[in-house]
Amino acid sequence: MSGGDAGGARASGGGRRAPRRRPAAPRTRVQPARRVAFTVLRAVDADDAYANLLLPREIERAGLSAADAGLATELTYGTLRRQGTYDAVLAIAADRDPDAIDPAVRDALRLGIHQILATRVASHAAVNESVELAREAGGAGAAGFANAVLRRVSRDTPGAWLERIAARARSDDERLGIETSHPVWIIRALRRALAAEGREAELDALLAADNASPRVSMVALPGLAEPREPRSAFSPVGFALDGGDPDPVVRASGGRVRVQDEGSQLVALVLTRLRPVTPGERWLDLCAGPGGKTALLAAEALAGGALLEANEVVPARAGLVRRAIAAVPLDVTVHERDGRELAAERPGAYDRILVDAPCTGLGALRRRPEARWRKQPADVAALTALQEELLIAAFGALAPGGILAYVTCSPHLAETAAVVDAAMARLGAAAERLDARAALQSVARTPLDLPPAGDGRTAQLWPHRHGTDAMFLALVRRIA
Repeated sequence: MSGGDAGGARASGGGRRAPRRRPAAPRTRVQPARRVAFTVLRAVDADDAYANLLLPREIERAGLSAADAGLATELTYGTLRRQGTYDAVLAIAADRDPDAIDPAVRDALRLGIHQILATRVASHAAVNESVELAREAGGAGAAGFANAVLRRVSRDTPGAWLERIAARARSDDERLGIETSHPVWIIRALRRALAAEGREAELDALLAADNASPRVSMVALPGLAEPREPRSAFSPVGFALDGGDPDPVVRASGGRVRVQDEGSQLVALVLTRLRPVTPGERWLDLCAGPGGKTALLAAEALAGGALLEANEVVPARAGLVRRAIAAVPLDVTVHERDGRELAAERPGAYDRILVDAPCTGLGALRRRPEARWRKQPADVAALTALQEELLIAAFGALAPGGILAYVTCSPHLAETAAVVDAAMARLGAAAERLDARAALQSVARTPLDLPPAGDGRTAQLWPHRHGTDAMFLALVRRIA
């Protein structure tokens, strides 16, 4: 037995008790909220997971209290939103390119830096638990490295770090990108979109809005539920949650009340309320996943006596669509097809079509912050080609007099005005643009600030101006 055995054995050959060994330091227990945040950060980085889908599951799996769930949410989204800024800090504090750091250790460091620079978490707690996460990921060496880096970060104020990282920028746009945690190409795309409205001066406010935690926006499916207080600023079927977990509200309603951005509500309602519904009309949601807008269309179709079909090419997302519409007592067929092929097989079949086209998602960076680090400028060309093809195909499936709503959750001009302009040039005299700005105003509860851009007939919502995702809307009517 060793000299530290509880039985007090003596060392051989002597009468003195052997000195006791010092007990090993107890392993630091990582607080559950930080553990959940780190788990989600790792999945986003390593597996391209979506934080908004994974985080609720991890919170439920960990059995977090409401307070800890709020902390996990803030740590996860805050770290993802400010990742670019934190990597610039990390490059200085670690004296190496963040890409050269083991990914799991890097995520632990990002999480620690966020707590030190942007939260009220005590620095010692942020350092100690992030070091423990690094130890679990990479052993004692990683823990020592993380400890040194985070203590270096904690020695200076957030303002001092901002000055230091900004001083390394090679251009004004790079400096702005570092300070606001946006890739430079996104900053330039957002600036051009605002400039098209004569509002380039709003860029700083938009970038700040992308990094703010949005209120939880809810929709009460019309005819099936009533909005609560406080009511949404613009949507006639929306309301806000000032705090807390929305899941109990959704479950208690049987799905008739749902989480949905107010901008998404508005663009769907424009299509359904632009003119009175004639019973028997046929509607199509061509790119339906994950189904939030489909559920709202279904409720509106039920109220007006219309028929609705939905389509989603990705089977897993088609499953989400079926779950989303389950609360609406309407028989909705959900296809799993390439939308271009489906529309081509149904010429003149539909009276109203929603084309909520796949896009970069630059309009929802506050809700899906990881999108800013996943998308690249090269992605835009492939998306715009698909968007135009979907719009053209959907137009062919419209009956004479039918209306198409082209929607993107992106303000990027290449995905919005340019796609519509190109499609209209191909469609010729058979297609008529409708005034989407006036249509949006007609369904809103209060006036919207919608300066004209381009030909003045498209509409763009903004996080900083309207408190919504940056939804774009164009309306096209088939003349013949």
